[in-house]
Amino acid sequence: MRLLTASLILALAVPAAASAQNAGQIASARRGQSCPGCNLFQADFAGLELKGRNFAGARLRQADLSLSVMNRTNFARTDLRDVNAYGAVFSSASFAGADLTHASLVGTYLEGANFAGARLEGTNFSGAEMDRAVGLSQAQLNQACGDASTQLPRGLRIPAC
Repeated sequence: MRLLTASLILALAVPAAASAQNAGQIASARRGQSCPGCNLFQADFAGLELKGRNFAGARLRQADLSLSVMNRTNFARTDLRDVNAYGAVFSSASFAGADLTHASLVGTYLEGANFAGARLEGTNFSGAEMDRAVGLSQAQLNQACGDASTQLPRGLRIPAC
């Protein structure tokens, strides 16, 4: 019985370990290295300045990007689900094809950011400055939410949170 229990625990633990964060990749990215395709799950980038980096295709799910400055950073096709990016600066960043489901982009600066093909279900843009963002469609914004201070490109609107 003990062997069966140990085998079951091991079988359940292996898949979890395979999807866990990669501490080495996180440390490298925190030092300013680009890290396309990296596993940065739950990484803490709060308050860091990482301009012009490449995180395309990376897994940044549940990461903390609050108050970070990531201008011209490439997040194309990146998993940004459940990210907290309160007050971050992402001018001219690419979120093309990224998954921002349930991300909190409250008070973010997104001027010139590219959202072409991005998933925005449940994304909170309250107070975000994004009136010069590109690639946004009304269909995308209908899945997100914001508030009266959210600045959007002309002709677009966002449901209230």
